[in-house]
Amino acid sequence: MEVEKCSAEQDGNTTCDSDQPPPLNGPHQHQDASNDPPDGGFAAWTHVLLMHIIFFNTWGVANGYGVFQDYYTQTLHQSQSSISWIGSAQVFFLFSIGAVAGRLTDAGHFRVTFACGVALQLLGIFMTSLCTEYWQIFLAQAVCLGIGNGLTFCPALAVLSQYFKRYRAFAVGLSAAGAAVGGLVYPVLINRLIFHDNFGFPWTLRIMGFIMLATYIPCLIWFKPRLPPHKTGAWTDTSAFRDVPFLFFALSMFLNFWGLYFAFFYLGTFAREKVGTKEPINLLIVLNGVGIIGRILPTIAADKWVGMLNMLIPMSFAASLLVFCWTAVSSTAGLYAFAVIYGLVAAALQALFPAVATTMTPHPSRTGTRVGMILGFVSFSTLTGPAICGAIIQRQDGEYLGAQMFAAVSILLGAMMALAARMAKAGSNLTTKV
Repeated sequence: MEVEKCSAEQDGNTTCDSDQPPPLNGPHQHQDASNDPPDGGFAAWTHVLLMHIIFFNTWGVANGYGVFQDYYTQTLHQSQSSISWIGSAQVFFLFSIGAVAGRLTDAGHFRVTFACGVALQLLGIFMTSLCTEYWQIFLAQAVCLGIGNGLTFCPALAVLSQYFKRYRAFAVGLSAAGAAVGGLVYPVLINRLIFHDNFGFPWTLRIMGFIMLATYIPCLIWFKPRLPPHKTGAWTDTSAFRDVPFLFFALSMFLNFWGLYFAFFYLGTFAREKVGTKEPINLLIVLNGVGIIGRILPTIAADKWVGMLNMLIPMSFAASLLVFCWTAVSSTAGLYAFAVIYGLVAAALQALFPAVATTMTPHPSRTGTRVGMILGFVSFSTLTGPAICGAIIQRQDGEYLGAQMFAAVSILLGAMMALAARMAKAGSNLTTKV
């Protein structure tokens, strides 16, 4: 209602909707014009490289949790649902802490927030190396590491968006390729050192922590916001609750992530238990490895021709279809084919969702707050989704069909919500780049 009234009053002279910042007067107007994102240059592309490292150490660890799921299932003697709570809680904290971390970033506290996040990540990894019981691993790997992930990822994503507008999807996609690289390096490292080189679980985790420390050093030195702080304002942007595209998009992201990580958590155990694959780690390597391509090529197409939201919608429908098709796979070769195609599509979604989230804001100074709100809402889907799937598998005596249906239907509903967000934002004209 507010958007319609504003359009009538302006009588076509100025578009006034949820995508436009509030009017500014005097010197502030000139300041905003001069603060347009550079969309390139040494500083901007350096931040893409640094954000690549941050994805490597946050989402790379989360995407590679399948190797922990398989290892803990064999060593902790807990149900798959209980084991999945460690990974899902880790992703939950990565998302949920976003509301606080995003607002702190907008207020000018990026460096302190980011440094605390790195410290908690390292503490979580090194403490996990000392753990022997389920509850100890949960506190160290799920809670401590998860909170550290959130304090690094959300602020860094908000800062990166300050450097790009026209090429934002490509910049985020190139950065998000770090999640695929991390999803390759960390599982291979863990599998190799534990099962082949007999390093043992404690020293394997410590080596992982040292890699994380070394790669974070340049981020701690050079990653910094481009815009001045926005110190005033609430911790949440209440205008977002009247922004229809924002609401539909947040719901779409919730439903997609409710089912998207099922394959990342359970493909290895499915291969070992249902197909008899001897080295399920290889499937996880393929699933994450193809993500390097999946995070880059679709974002290039989105920036140049299609639009980020327009690209996201068919990818979401495709992901749902692939999980439905997974139910018919009964051979190792079929699982590898599924891993390749689903890895490409899921990687594209993982890159496009945060990129689109940074556009769901009326003004760059509120990006951290709004992105944090979306991530905080989505955190509950990442917390409950894998655990629900694990409970369904346990309830069906080890059968995966019910969990596969839950994941596929969730992603399908998310695709429909993304389509609704696109219609609310740009109407039914399919040629409009959104």
